Amino acid sequence: MLNLDTSQVSLSREEMERFSRHLILPEVGLEGQKRLKAGKVLCIGTGGLGSPLLLYLAAAGVGRIGLVDFDVVDVSNLQRQVIHGTSWVGKPKVESAKNRILEINPYCQVDVHETALKSHNALELFADYDVIVDGTDNFPTRYLVNDACVLTGKPNVYGSIFRFEGQATVFNYEDGPNYRDLYPEPPPPGLVPSCAEGGVLGILPGIIGVIQATETVKILLGVGNTLSGRLLLYDALKMSFRELKLRKNPATPPITELIDYEQFCGIPQAQAAEQANQSEIVEITVAELKARIDAQKDFVLIDVRNPNEWEIGRIPGAQLIPLPQIENGDGVEQVRQLVNGSELIVHCKSGMRSAKALGILQAAGIQGKNLKGGILAWAEAYDPSIPKY
Repeated sequence: MLNLDTSQVSLSREEMERFSRHLILPEVGLEGQKRLKAGKVLCIGTGGLGSPLLLYLAAAGVGRIGLVDFDVVDVSNLQRQVIHGTSWVGKPKVESAKNRILEINPYCQVDVHETALKSHNALELFADYDVIVDGTDNFPTRYLVNDACVLTGKPNVYGSIFRFEGQATVFNYEDGPNYRDLYPEPPPPGLVPSCAEGGVLGILPGIIGVIQATETVKILLGVGNTLSGRLLLYDALKMSFRELKLRKNPATPPITELIDYEQFCGIPQAQAAEQANQSEIVEITVAELKARIDAQKDFVLIDVRNPNEWEIGRIPGAQLIPLPQIENGDGVEQVRQLVNGSELIVHCKSGMRSAKALGILQAAGIQGKNLKGGILAWAEAYDPSIPKY
């Protein structure tokens, strides 16, 4: 149970009315509500997971909430990041979140840290808080949050989401396991697509974020059984929950310092390899493609996006052969038959997947060019009717 000092904490008459449904719960009561007000929670990220958990932590009466984020609100965030609104598009997420938190609970102190969490600032940021909530979406930051929590002795309330599935647990609490006991090594870069690449059901972070908020409140109150030592798995398509036991791994090396987590996760190495591959890929601009279309030149345009992306919009004359088909070999022969001596141009959303597809095709002896910027660049220059997604 966290050692929270409530000796100097009091609730005003308005707060007593606001939190009355808590006060009549035997597990909370007046002392529990004071513990919530005395509690200090730092949320890393104010996006999909951060949005619902921050709304409910504020509503529950947590007295001090810290926000760490350096991003701005984008219109594509609004499908799932419910703490932000249309009027905040283009503005800092931390300011948007602070505004909404104070609208819910004006008695909450909101600390804004408009910065990226890095090894040089994590320990200092974590020192002032009782509980750290991980709302991030990338492996380097997850390992950094974990290691900083271990070094500072803070509970780490963890959540992750992808497409229709989510996970939640509590790390580093009451001598329980930490993130490295679950994932000793990060996956190879690019193996796990981001939400921007793979998509995510907008409701999913609401489920997982609310679970994180619940665990945070229970830790502050010191009631119930937390998810420490248990990994909760949620499948929205099946509407099912599963639970896996987690144990401390005696083979896990001790954490003694913060490191370069980008290097640890292989990001620089992957970027260097990608740049080396890109140097072998010939690019073509959307202006050059438009000139070929206008001149009715003989070429084959292959779109390697997924079929659902194809339905959003397409470049005239393109033929769909999704990247997975090229990766499994079937698409390679389709492309070979289509090209038959013609110039080959390949595109995707922004140019990354098409470059990967071209690498596979060129290894099979099929030369081609990559459309720089993909269909997004085409839409920007020539076809505004194609939605940006």
